[in-house]
Amino acid sequence: MVDTGDSALHARHKAVMPSWLNQYYELPLELISASGRRVVGSDGRTYLDFFGGLLATMVGHNIPELVDAVKTQVDRIWHSSTLYLISSQIELAEKIARRAPVDDPRVFFVNSGSEAVETALLLATNARKNNEVLALRGSYHGRSFATVAATGIRAWSATSLSPLQVTYVHNGYKYRSPFRGLSDEGFVSACRDELRTIIETSTSGNVACFIAEPIQGAGGFAYPPENFFREMKTVLDEYGIPFISDEVQSGWGRTGSAYFGIENFGVRPQAITFAKGLANGMSIGGVVAEAGLMNALPANSISTAGGNPLAMSAANAVLDYIDSQELQKNAARQGERLQIGLRAIADRYRAVGEVRGMGLMLGVELIDPEDMSPAPALANSVLEAARKNNLLIGKGGLYGNVLRVTPPMTVTEEEVDEALNLLEASFSEACSASSFE
Repeated sequence: MVDTGDSALHARHKAVMPSWLNQYYELPLELISASGRRVVGSDGRTYLDFFGGLLATMVGHNIPELVDAVKTQVDRIWHSSTLYLISSQIELAEKIARRAPVDDPRVFFVNSGSEAVETALLLATNARKNNEVLALRGSYHGRSFATVAATGIRAWSATSLSPLQVTYVHNGYKYRSPFRGLSDEGFVSACRDELRTIIETSTSGNVACFIAEPIQGAGGFAYPPENFFREMKTVLDEYGIPFISDEVQSGWGRTGSAYFGIENFGVRPQAITFAKGLANGMSIGGVVAEAGLMNALPANSISTAGGNPLAMSAANAVLDYIDSQELQKNAARQGERLQIGLRAIADRYRAVGEVRGMGLMLGVELIDPEDMSPAPALANSVLEAARKNNLLIGKGGLYGNVLRVTPPMTVTEEEVDEALNLLEASFSEACSASSFE
């Protein structure tokens, strides 16, 4: 790839930024402008964006309705804090409360997904007077102190030190599970029984909460059989353990069949965390929780920047745009088209172990076809080939071997077909250069 100055920028980056700040590509890319589902890189090339700012650019780039909402607010006031009433914050909280599958909901806004999960953990540990947490294997909940502790992926968990006592339970990811050979019913029963055993043997029983992503993001968009969370919740309810659904990546209709990911599984949690796409890339996060849980804090609190007028204006415009443009329906339609195309590609390449996901959250797991072992090097090769072909996608998974395909909810049928053609070419190039054809 021709160096257009990004190597010099990368050198400056490495001189002042942490060594653990991960970036894509052998030669990292700067994005300098964008419109719709297209982004322009500092290399002068235009890319089809099928990763959406790590799922944060949820409805696309430079959407006029969103730009106008933010510009209008900028001309009024940028900041005040929660010590003052903020009408756009109240309006957004009302919209979220109406949509959330949570009883008697209350909403609190912060600035990121990590901070949202921290808040939920603070609420639960106060309400239950206990710091024990049940989390899923293969989970990712953030980069802050407590959220790292609740993260079930070694590559993203930097320390064993934690204010929490975390016990990991089965995540329902059947493809690499020791229960893989069971039927869905048998699989769910085994996971449910394991949860009960873990509560009885590895905790005090008075656990603060169970936290789960309905569809695991960094875990490679793994998700369980349909009745998994219902069965897990029957056990949690026996012990009065609150269920926190981490919807930082799966909220707002991206799955195509529900406004929040957990609704696909027929469960009403006690709390939901959210962030990322709600403000289409502006810093935002929050928790919607049952009043008894939300009001459990024994001390005063505020949020200096959480709920700020700029982010609130953007988020209100995003939710209105999703509704007015019927983007949840579009996510279902285009997600189905994309998944059919990805399965067709999988049929042609033995190195594709599984295609999975819901709506516009799709994962492609790459393997060594001889023994099903993960193929992270091939995933990197496909990622690089896709960039060469002017397509941006992501990757993840417990072993870094899952491609993540997550276009904005405004993606068109023509763009889906274009991306599938580019992915086909990228697979062909990457697999021909490997032993996994």
